[in-house]
Amino acid sequence: MIVYDQILKRLSENGWSVYRLIKEKKIGNSTLTRIRQQKSITMESIDTICELCNCQPGDIMHHEPGKQGE
Repeated sequence: MIVYDQILKRLSENGWSVYRLIKEKKIGNSTLTRIRQQKSITMESIDTICELCNCQPGDIMHHEPGKQGE
């Protein structure tokens, strides 16, 4: 299972609050909800997050074996 444990932290560290992300239409509320619930998000969303945070995908997510479907 892919775990998005660093996305919200990284965004916050780079000055992107949830309110600002939604207001400036960078990331939708439904995507933010999916991140919080550890559900899959699109590669487009991951690309946007990486651009906003000036980072690589591996900086904001990782794979945990044996947790698929939980």
